[in-house]
Amino acid sequence: MSLRINDQAPDFTAATTEGTINFTNWIGNGWAVLFSHPKDYTPVCTTELGYMARIAPDFAKRKL
Repeated sequence: MSLRINDQAPDFTAATTEGTINFTNWIGNGWAVLFSHPKDYTPVCTTELGYMARIAPDFAKRKL
């Protein structure tokens, strides 16, 4: 299955650093950004994830 920008993601359950989540229940009526990477220690993904972690407070302020 492939997804494109603005596609609706399928529901799934995942173990996360915040505990196990059910995606549909976790996102509720809000927005989410999903990341995928091919393997550990890929430089681009590390940079993107680090950047998103730094701007997480901005998303929280907007309640997105």
